[in-house]
Amino acid sequence: MQWTELVVFSFLFLLVTVMGFFAARWQRGDTLDHLDEWGLGGRKFGSWITWFLVGGDLYTAYTFVAVPALVFGAGATGFFALPYTVILYPIVFLPLVRMWSVSRVHGYVTPADFVKGRYGSHWLALIIAITGIVATMPYIALQLVGLEAVLRSMGLNGSGILGHAPLFVAFVILALYTYQSGLRAPALIAFVKDILIYAVILVAVIYLPSKFGGWGEIFNDAQAKFDATPSKTDGILLTANNQLQYATLALGSALALFLYPHSLTGILASRGRNVIKRNMVALPAYSLLLGLLALLGYVAISAGTKPIVNQATGRPDTNTIVPELFGANFPSWFAGIAFAAIGIGALVPAAIMSIAAANLWTRNVYKEYIRKHATPAQEAKQAKLASLVVKFGAVAFIVFIDPQFSIDLQLIGGVMILQTLPSVAIALYTRWFHIWGLVAGWFAGMGYGMYLLYNIPSADGKRPHFAGSALALDKLSLFGWHPFSGSATQIYVGAVAVVLNLLVAVVVTLIAKRTHVFNGTDQTDPSDYHVDEDSDRVKPVAAPH
Repeated sequence: MQWTELVVFSFLFLLVTVMGFFAARWQRGDTLDHLDEWGLGGRKFGSWITWFLVGGDLYTAYTFVAVPALVFGAGATGFFALPYTVILYPIVFLPLVRMWSVSRVHGYVTPADFVKGRYGSHWLALIIAITGIVATMPYIALQLVGLEAVLRSMGLNGSGILGHAPLFVAFVILALYTYQSGLRAPALIAFVKDILIYAVILVAVIYLPSKFGGWGEIFNDAQAKFDATPSKTDGILLTANNQLQYATLALGSALALFLYPHSLTGILASRGRNVIKRNMVALPAYSLLLGLLALLGYVAISAGTKPIVNQATGRPDTNTIVPELFGANFPSWFAGIAFAAIGIGALVPAAIMSIAAANLWTRNVYKEYIRKHATPAQEAKQAKLASLVVKFGAVAFIVFIDPQFSIDLQLIGGVMILQTLPSVAIALYTRWFHIWGLVAGWFAGMGYGMYLLYNIPSADGKRPHFAGSALALDKLSLFGWHPFSGSATQIYVGAVAVVLNLLVAVVVTLIAKRTHVFNGTDQTDPSDYHVDEDSDRVKPVAAPH
């Protein structure tokens, strides 16, 4: 048991817990019994709060744990997260301000609310809501993987269900203050989380390389390791086989990220279009941090870091690479700060994700199909309860599923959420697609994507299914025909699935238009997409609906 690290970690964890409960009083409106207030923080966050909130939401325990672990295990492929966060913001800059405007005019809380208003179809909205909830679950689980990795490095590494007990305790606390304070809790805690992360990473990338002979020596050690374990895809440089996969994974991940309901939650909670514009300019500062962080995977190779054996499964837990690197090479007190940064880096996004999933359930399932005349207070109560269910569903996900690389969880969710691209992102600009085209495209893309993911085994052969998102072109078939037979070049499954989605959507749309099938009623107006906070058309916060 690493007592010094555990004491420092516990102190900082207690600090953010107090902040989480205090957040219920921070910038509070007239009531928390409304989704505008509980689920979107009153829709009034300014530039700084939004920067910390969205940054805390997007750069998570996934960043701290999974990316360096992938670089440690596979090399250059793990750096896909860097270009995707570089190209992300120019891509989403304009769509996000349009989404904010139309949502403020009509009081939309979720992307499924927008889809229902845009197409007048509660069935299409239901598909989008279910996709958002299901895709978010593995993303929350990813945060738990990061938190558990830290706990194991501090000595809390029991076997069986008891081995997960510290995780249960942490998430009970998280569940309680999220239930009470809503989105204000992670918004306030994100300040502490980001300060800790910046401090730890800046110290790590300056101090650790000097300890192991500089970056030149570190890269040499990494290359020696990959040369000693021959593979078609690993190394400190990309190979001919994984360049296409790297590019499509980066682009697909960039398109998917702001389709996640939790990403849109942070945007819809902001005060106005200018706040979003400033954040799309400022948020790439996190990408510099991400690039430095990914390099710690190579530092761990040079340091000879070994993953801890998970006593619950009996197998090495690759996700403990970075915590073990910090624990072995930092003073105990600073290692405790680093562990707290990772742990809090898991709690902030997990809270936002559970709130976003709860909003989807409440607005697009509960109110639509179970209690149509639910009051705002009843909606808020339902969302609070749903956020608890989502959190502990994610805990169950971790207890019963043991991924070798936690990043696999997020990649599966990415393939899912990418299938909402035509219904959500493209619909912000055009209503050309027919409802049934969008539905058919979703089914085609989702079905084929899950089929391809199911048939991808792990590199070591221990997991036959759902062990990654890189597909060899040789495995692609069209009704038995293999157009790329014999090719070992890999591609991101999500890219293949969304292309099929769009092709089917186009074909069915053309057929539906030719046969004059009714295409729903658009409740939005072109001018709705340009409204700012000072317009009299903005729906008041916490207004009845």
